[in-house]
Amino acid sequence: MPTLSEADSKRLLAAHGVAFPAEREVDSADEAVAAARQIGHPVALKLGGADIAHKTERGLVRLGLGDDAAVATAAVDLLAAARPEDGAVHVLVAPMLRGNRELIAGLHLDEQFGMTVMLGVGGILAEALADVAFRLVPITRQDAHDMAEDLATQALLGELRGEPAVDREALADVLVGLSAAAMADASIVSADLNPLIVVDGRPVAVDALVEVSG
Repeated sequence: MPTLSEADSKRLLAAHGVAFPAEREVDSADEAVAAARQIGHPVALKLGGADIAHKTERGLVRLGLGDDAAVATAAVDLLAAARPEDGAVHVLVAPMLRGNRELIAGLHLDEQFGMTVMLGVGGILAEALADVAFRLVPITRQDAHDMAEDLATQALLGELRGEPAVDREALADVLVGLSAAAMADASIVSADLNPLIVVDGRPVAVDALVEVSG
């Protein structure tokens, strides 16, 4: 199944209410520097393209870039790392977001029941806890809230180490938006928002990957 680039995945989901940080797609180091100045340092850079699905495994992500020189160097390195099979590529310049808690959300097609919305605990605890909740599309806001309640690790959603509790309404926005995208576009086979970094209580999707039928 073909996948959309990160930027195209975000555009598709954003059209249905999933919020993403302001980002820029650029084609050169100079453009990356200009974009970083507009966004504000520090920034993160990623090499993007429709045929690049596993950026982290390939070392195609640069984080915490605090000045023009670091951004320019990272952009040059990323563009040089592109392979012929990657096709058309670009550099995605995004604000550098940090948080101590991560969630994951997405759309997954169940062979028996159909399209589902998924919410789970992300980050380094994801595999160890396998704490996830599913609902069949379409979902209501109440369904979204129920999914959050279904997670076993409720302590991660409450106030933690001086940080506010996770904004349940903002989280519901993400889940309802995913459901709306699936309802509106039958070509979507799966979608992954991984991670949703909790920043000052708000879950923010910093990566997206949408798989579509051929």
